Amino acid sequence: MVVSEVNITPVKPTDGLIGFASCVIDGHLYVGSIGIHKLLDGSGYRITYPTKKIGLRQLNYFHPVTKDAGTLIEQAVVAKCIELFERSDEDYDRHSKTTHTRT
Repeated sequence: MVVSEVNITPVKPTDGLIGFASCVIDGHLYVGSIGIHKLLDGSGYRITYPTKKIGLRQLNYFHPVTKDAGTLIEQAVVAKCIELFERSDEDYDRHSKTTHTRT
């Protein structure tokens, strides 16, 4: 299984939710609205798949059928998050250290 075209849409953080992901599976299936949450200890990310509550039941829109598929999707999304969020932080830190104000 190949996970490609991973895109992240950041949102204002709410209860750990920091964004949504979309990706293409095997070049044939687009999946979106995958929730991205920051782990409570701040050490990484986890993903959730969209559901809809109907009455007392939670219905899944879609989700991986196998653990391997879930792992591949999660690894692709987390890699993109690291690239997007953590690289941005490093670039900001590097820029702010090299920028001097005149006194």
